[in-house]
Amino acid sequence: MSAYLIVDVTRIEDEDRYARYRREVPENIAAAGGRYLARGGAVEVLDGTWRPSRLIVVEYPDVATAVAWWHSPGYAALRQLRGDAIAANFVVVDGVTGPVTR
Repeated sequence: MSAYLIVDVTRIEDEDRYARYRREVPENIAAAGGRYLARGGAVEVLDGTWRPSRLIVVEYPDVATAVAWWHSPGYAALRQLRGDAIAANFVVVDGVTGPVTR
């Protein structure tokens, strides 16, 4: 079942480091089986108080693959590069299989 990594970048502290991270991370994500579904496009809030400023959604084959990517040596270097260049929330969620009835 697909899983989705959702990232809400709440603040950019170091634009240069974040720009380098944004250049380098797509290849790393793809090599781990991920693919971007959304990457910082316009967000329209339809209801509620959540106001994401830069929202990223990456699809992985499953949660285990997404978590393995997060803990991988290849991403560790990029995570260090990202460091405190941004403030962000990262979550992973299972997708659904078949129709949702409830």
